[in-house]
Amino acid sequence: MESIIATILLGIVQGLTEFLPVSSSGHLELVKYFLGYEGTASESAFLTIILHAATALSTLVVFRKDVAEIFKGLFSAFSKSGFTWNEQWDFSLKIVLSMIPAVFIGLLFDEKIEMLFDRQIVLVGILLIVTGLLLFLADRAKNTVKNVGISQAIIIGISQAIAILPGISRSGATISTSVLLGVDRTKAARFSFLMVIPLIFGKIAKDLIDGEFTTESSSTLELGLGFTAAFITGLLACTWMISLVKKAKLKYFSYYCFALGTFAIVHKLFLN
Repeated sequence: MESIIATILLGIVQGLTEFLPVSSSGHLELVKYFLGYEGTASESAFLTIILHAATALSTLVVFRKDVAEIFKGLFSAFSKSGFTWNEQWDFSLKIVLSMIPAVFIGLLFDEKIEMLFDRQIVLVGILLIVTGLLLFLADRAKNTVKNVGISQAIIIGISQAIAILPGISRSGATISTSVLLGVDRTKAARFSFLMVIPLIFGKIAKDLIDGEFTTESSSTLELGLGFTAAFITGLLACTWMISLVKKAKLKYFSYYCFALGTFAIVHKLFLN
């Protein structure tokens, strides 16, 4: 029963922090640490992937109209007269370009990254402070009126690749990078949330093909409950985050990241 409650709690934490710019992976590692999670690095990374899949699905639900419009535009570009480049193909190209850095890092350094998900609390604390700094700077950005261009998509993709590290908020890093590049805040949030969907499902597909998924430390019931908790809270947090980005309220999350990062470092080094 305790493990089930812990998994549900982790699901709730993932659902809230995937979209709020405070690092879902960092929070998961901290919660696992304080709950005394005893899974291996591989099992810990596996649980993280399952919970990320739930929030990726909640993103699809929230942005279902956008996703449907994109696919409709992709297919409508083909006609009897040939192919016509349109807005949806342009947006999809930018999504693909933004994925390349994370795919490159993930394929080359998968095992090394996995080891970072093994109670590296000081690292998480430091990177949470880095996330806080990014959010603080983005909140002060002016003249955010641009669309996401090719160069911006690549730079945002690099920030997403860096956010693989536990403690760097993916949404925080990508939205902050977008805003600092002058991209409109609403468009920055939309691009940030949509760009991660192919990566998450691609990662799951790769692990399924490689046979790396294991449930040695968690039952199917536990994983299912954690997935459900992450999905439901993800729906709420995603909608809320879009509103917060529009209102330029990121600095409050920066203060939170500064405080939590400092607490994690101090606790691990001096209070543990």
